[in-house]
Amino acid sequence: MKLPFKRLITLLAGTALAGLVQAADLKEIRIAVPDLSAGSQHSGGGITDVLRQQQIFEKAFADQGIKIQWNYFKGAGPVINEAFANGQVDLAYLGDLAAIIGRSNGLDTRLLSASARDIKQYLGVVPGSGIKTLQDLKGKRVAVFRGTASQLSFDSALASQGLSEKDLKVINLDFNAAGAALAAKQIDATWGGANLNALQAKGLAEIPLTTKDLGGAGSVQSVLVGSGKFVDEHPEIITQLLKVPQQAVQWLTDDNNKQAYIDLVAGLASYPPVILSNDLKNEKLSALFPSTLDPVFLGKLQDSVDLASKERLIRKSFQVSDWVAPNLSAAGL
Repeated sequence: MKLPFKRLITLLAGTALAGLVQAADLKEIRIAVPDLSAGSQHSGGGITDVLRQQQIFEKAFADQGIKIQWNYFKGAGPVINEAFANGQVDLAYLGDLAAIIGRSNGLDTRLLSASARDIKQYLGVVPGSGIKTLQDLKGKRVAVFRGTASQLSFDSALASQGLSEKDLKVINLDFNAAGAALAAKQIDATWGGANLNALQAKGLAEIPLTTKDLGGAGSVQSVLVGSGKFVDEHPEIITQLLKVPQQAVQWLTDDNNKQAYIDLVAGLASYPPVILSNDLKNEKLSALFPSTLDPVFLGKLQDSVDLASKERLIRKSFQVSDWVAPNLSAAGL
């Protein structure tokens, strides 16, 4: 049955007004980031440090009276998923496994953009241990931060060599605890990020291989996700949140800015700049930080979902294409 023209106009006007009221009611946007800092300041690395340093979100939403609340979590992905479940955050920058676990466990999140891709991971071992390959880890005590992208990365690296966690003695430790345990020789090895370079520089660890040595197997993808409620209630805000950061993305993907980026993250994270310089030595920022949800990136995320399901890291598999927030293409995002 067709609605009378006047009735249709009234309904459309009411819908538009409701959208304006919702936007007016929004006072802050709560963004969660895993805290990778070793000091008193906060750092999530990548796009988040650039966004904060350049105050991009704060400037974009100031005229609407909307504040940006950055929430940093030492507990990384697992704690951020709890915050999502409790309605404490609206958006989160997460590594692939944490975001996948949340979605699989029933969190109503929407995939909004890529934040980094093919992030290198490292195997750190006790000096003089003789561990040179992943095969040498059989039966060894290896620390992995469960529920984070590092665990999925490690499982992917192991799978590339015909191994699984069952072949090792895996211990669940966060990154700082794993580093301390390795330095104290309480474990044989750990799997993690660039922070392991700091241990190597002090002679407390050896790094026999990285994901680059495995042809990229185990590299990490990271994403920006939003709560379904927030995405559905504030479509105009989401459009802004995805368009505004493009100036930060352009800066970050300019390889001429590599040293400036290293200095920024090193300062915030309290890492010696040489650690990040070594980590990015043969990397192109233009390849690491594009934000597009292109078919290649989505394919890698689907591979991650499939592996997580196979290794029983998640209860229920799903299609990444169903996870992508609707209307991103229509908005030119």
